[in-house]
Order: sequence, then structure tokens, then C-alpha cells
Amino acid sequence: MCDTCGCSNDLNQQQPAYRPVAQTMAVPVITRLLHGNDYQAAHNRVHFDAHGVLVVNLMSAPGSGKTALLEATIDALKKELRIAVIEGDLETENDAKRIRAKGVPAVQITTGTACHLDAHMVHDALHAMRLEEVDILFIENVGNLICPASFDLGQHRDVILLSVTEGDDKPAKYPVMFRAADVLLISKIDLLPLLDDFSTARAEQCLRNLANDAPVLQLSARKQSSLAPWLQYLRDELSAQRARIASGGIMPMTDHPDGTNDTMVQTPI
Repeated sequence: MCDTCGCSNDLNQQQPAYRPVAQTMAVPVITRLLHGNDYQAAHNRVHFDAHGVLVVNLMSAPGSGKTALLEATIDALKKELRIAVIEGDLETENDAKRIRAKGVPAVQITTGTACHLDAHMVHDALHAMRLEEVDILFIENVGNLICPASFDLGQHRDVILLSVTEGDDKPAKYPVMFRAADVLLISKIDLLPLLDDFSTARAEQCLRNLANDAPVLQLSARKQSSLAPWLQYLRDELSAQRARIASGGIMPMTDHPDGTNDTMVQTPI
């Protein structure tokens, strides 16, 4: 799918079904890649914490309604909280334009062939943002239920959307992604009367089978009344983030990719 995360076609196309040598050789490369990404993510988180910003990483399959949810969330909270968005897509600025039309700053990251965002991409996007003017920063990740879960961006919370049009067994089929969920949003519930093969109870049970006790919220971006629990979740998380910072919460640390251990300091972006 892409050349940056180990799902490259170089390893998967025109190869025998079993290639232990090639895959073994790939492991150290992927490990170094993730190590470097985690170091940059910790650096990003320092900047977010220094400005008291809550960062929420939205992940899902394509078409689950991430952008529509952001639009509805902005409409509901824009008089109360300062919101900004980083948009990730392979091509186009379509989603960023939709967000900007709501009067909210949005930076588009066009990944080309990469099927996920990484911490370095997010860091570069921060050059176009004024974090001192932001309360909540949403990162709308590339639509994909596999690779985004492996890349820390410096976010504080991972929010996974599961549309009722996708099937209630998705948490079982994509366990890495759904294990990462700090909250699961079952979206497009206004369509449930038309879909007799989706059970919200089964979807939640699949999540619980992964030993994930994250809250499960049901909503529709078209129905403002259904957004109340989601909006309160955001308010509560922002309050908790600021309380943690006020109490002197420890900044994340990680080993530098060169093998040294650096204390993360508040340096300019």
C-alpha cells in the first residue's frame, strides 16, 4: 500500500506465499522507522502540552463520516472552544476546504502514496498553526483501518469511527486498530432502521473481546441531539489534559533513534 510502513508492494507483489528471508530483513528497517517516528511524536506532544492543547487523532475506514463529524462538532463547539484541524489524504484538499468553510483553521497533508500520517508530517504541519490559539486540535488521519494505528503522532486520544454501513465485526477483523481506541464512535446511526444486519451490541462485544473497555458512543453527524455525549467527552478530556499539565504532569520521553536517551525539552517547532 505504501513505501513507508512495511506494507510496501515490494514485499507483497509477485512474491511466493512464504518469504521468511525478505520479511526478516524488513523487521530491523521497520523497527528503526517506528523508533524515529516515536521520538518525533514525543517531541510533538511536548509542543501540544506546552500550549495546553488537547490533540485527538480520528481514525477509521474511508467514508465513515470523519469530516462530517468534525463539521458538526465545530458547529456545536465553535463559540465555546477554539478548534483547529490537520487533514490527511492521499490527494486533494477537499476535506480541508470543508473545514475552513466553517471558519476553522485547517492544514492539509497530502501523503501521495502513504496510507497513513506519521509524526514528522504532523510536525511539519505545525509550522502553519498557532497552537497558542487552539484548545482542541483534531487530526483526521488517512482513511485506513490498518497502518494508522501503528504510528504515534503525538496525540493524547485515539478516536475510532465505525460506520453502521461497514459491518459490526470490524473490531474483530482489525484488532490492532480497535485495541488502540480510547473511545469508539458508532457513526451514521440514523441509517440503522435501514440496516437489519448491523448490531451495535455485537460491535461493542467485538471491542470488549479485545480487552478494550473504552466507552462506545452512538451518534449521527446529521442529528445534533445525538452528539451530546461526544461533545461532553471532549470537554472532559480537555479539562483532564489541562489539570494534568497544571499538576506538573511528566512529559513523554523516548530514546533518540541514534541510541541515546534525551530529555524532551520545549524547543521551537
